[in-house]
Amino acid sequence: MKKYLAPSILSADFLQLGKQVQQVEAGGADFVHCDIMDGQFVPNLTFGPLVVKAVKRITSLPLDVHLMIKNPDALIPTFIESGASFVTVHVEEVVHLHRCVQHIRNLKGYPGIALNPSTPFYAVEETLEYVDLVLAMSVNPGFGGQKFITSTLKKIEKIADFREKNGLAYLIEIDGGINQDTIKAASDAGVDVFVIGSAVFDTADVEETVKMYKILLNKKN
Repeated sequence: MKKYLAPSILSADFLQLGKQVQQVEAGGADFVHCDIMDGQFVPNLTFGPLVVKAVKRITSLPLDVHLMIKNPDALIPTFIESGASFVTVHVEEVVHLHRCVQHIRNLKGYPGIALNPSTPFYAVEETLEYVDLVLAMSVNPGFGGQKFITSTLKKIEKIADFREKNGLAYLIEIDGGINQDTIKAASDAGVDVFVIGSAVFDTADVEETVKMYKILLNKKN
């Protein structure tokens, strides 16, 4: 299956956000990942639909919007109107997950579900046939630059195995601690979409770094 790169603008320099989004696109990124945090579901506050809308104006890449917020149902329409393609919600927050997923799809978005590192695979098993993306967090959400939690790989293997056994087609995404040291293990476990933040944006040449990761992802074992 094809491998996709989704640089997270959480780690971008917001004084140069437009330029850096254009750099990741020029480098061959497949998505732009937007981490939305409300300071309640996670201990950090980031940005909202106005930034998503601004990013949409300057890139042709699909926007991969990850909602780490309380009551995401209320804001899903606003984020889709602002340009989100994928909209991912957390199983830990959404009580009626099937309804939420269908809400996203009815609004012409691609629904995704996310699991925190301590959340077991079976928490989303009943919903997997209805989604386009499953996001396994490999750090505890809230901040960029955290250390990769290796036990996430076992969960990803279960998600990938379920997909194969049931003939499903959702993308498997990983977010947290992805860099040159961890990307191969994640790929081998079954990951399709790699969210990379600081390992892209904290470099001297963002465009060349994206190109390097794309080469790593397409490299044959």
